[in-house]
Amino acid sequence: MSSAPPPGWYRDPSYPLSERWWDGTAWTDHRRTPEPGPGSLPGPGPVAASSAVFVPVVPERPVSGRGRVLALVAAGVVLLACLGTGIAVLGREGGNDGEEGGRAGAGPSAPASGSSAAAGKSAGPKAPQPSAAADPSVVVDDLNGLTFPVLEGWERPEHVAEDDVVLTTPGTYTCPGDSVGVCRHGRVLSRTAPAGPSPEELAKDDVQDAAEAEYDRDGAGDRPYGGVTSHRLVKQGQVAVAGRAGYFVRWRVTTAEGPGGYVESLAFPSSVGSQSPVLVRFAFDAGADGPPVADMDRITEGIRPVGDAAGDGGVGSSIGPGR
Repeated sequence: MSSAPPPGWYRDPSYPLSERWWDGTAWTDHRRTPEPGPGSLPGPGPVAASSAVFVPVVPERPVSGRGRVLALVAAGVVLLACLGTGIAVLGREGGNDGEEGGRAGAGPSAPASGSSAAAGKSAGPKAPQPSAAADPSVVVDDLNGLTFPVLEGWERPEHVAEDDVVLTTPGTYTCPGDSVGVCRHGRVLSRTAPAGPSPEELAKDDVQDAAEAEYDRDGAGDRPYGGVTSHRLVKQGQVAVAGRAGYFVRWRVTTAEGPGGYVESLAFPSSVGSQSPVLVRFAFDAGADGPPVADMDRITEGIRPVGDAAGDGGVGSSIGPGR
């Protein structure tokens, strides 16, 4: 019988893919992965980790030739399984990296299959919801909760500096008293008034300011119509607006340049929130180029609370003298 090999790391006879410590007389429970190098040679028999010298196999117990073959086959199966698992993991990680890179370069990816129906709905475009703002026949005053009808010959305000303008006539013209200024034939403004005074008091107090702002001096201090030379009362009285009892005052204004115009101040309580008073100003040029004065009445009759497009003006429609 040959002498036993010296202590050292040798190929494990029960699992040739690892090394096991031989203490010179018997196998211990210490194992390790073989270190790469010239000593890691294929073939049967343990190999010392510190040299390339082949030494006889030192089995834990007698193993038949068939048993050794079965052990090697089992070890090969385990090795293939481990390699397959490693390749799958690496492929999955690489795929994730590529997917993230694709998202960064090509925009959002499509929802993964199997996602919930709610997630699918949120990812797609939402159906437009009907609203007064989307209706081309009205202009919405969100602050006061009102809609104004867009009559023929009128349009939504565009390229207008004031925030409270809700309607204008199309186009502009050179102001008669200012060769570099531009004017419009008709404007309608809506603003919130201070609480306290009645609609009648508000309308009577505001009409003077309306005449001066629209036909005397503008916000820049210029006189686009050469200034107001006189005015006269055309009509005043109670009127229903959006189901509320209001009051209006209308003046005919004469200017130094041009045909002059008509101004009206209309006051009524809002139908939303704290029902703060609302002031609506009308400014129409007189003459053939200006809008018909009757449009003041038609716009007033068409004012509605937001969401009440089918309203008829409310209980105040018969209040006071006719317009």
